[in-house]
Amino acid sequence: MDDNEQIIVRSARAADVTFANEIIEEMRSSAITRGSGISKRSAESIIEKINDGKAVIAVTKQGEWAGFSYFEIWDDGKFVSNSGLIVSPKHRNQGIASRIKTKVFNLCRKKCPEAKIFSITSGLPIMKMNSRLGFEPVTYSEIVKDPNFWKKCESCVNYQVLESKNRYNCLCTAMLFDPNLN
Repeated sequence: MDDNEQIIVRSARAADVTFANEIIEEMRSSAITRGSGISKRSAESIIEKINDGKAVIAVTKQGEWAGFSYFEIWDDGKFVSNSGLIVSPKHRNQGIASRIKTKVFNLCRKKCPEAKIFSITSGLPIMKMNSRLGFEPVTYSEIVKDPNFWKKCESCVNYQVLESKNRYNCLCTAMLFDPNLN
């Protein structure tokens, strides 16, 4: 059996909160390694997403954390964001990120079928995954307006760029899936 078959990608459950610190530490160190901007998350926010049924996790059959992503609902359910996709370094290059992205996307579609789903990224691999799922690049004016969403960008190294452009654009690419067009 290959490594990919030994990874289980599923909706996160309450017991998975034990991985919260590992997840946020990998998000932080991965952003530093790539030199990319990323909104910092707290263990509490990861735990909240898990407990609210808004997270997807990849684990090995032995119970080791391998990857994670979550979604958030904005503007009274008009928008849903896919966020926080991360794969543990020892499990990268096995297609796990794509499996997680597909699972979180499908979970969004199931829980919020009428919502537009968006993703903001500076990474080409995420852009390619988004494109395969039907996302298209859009301007920031086409995604969520909620100031609480943009407040989460304050911890990103590129926040001054975002603010200097009046939240019209930044170094990340906004991508949108509109269920009415797909």
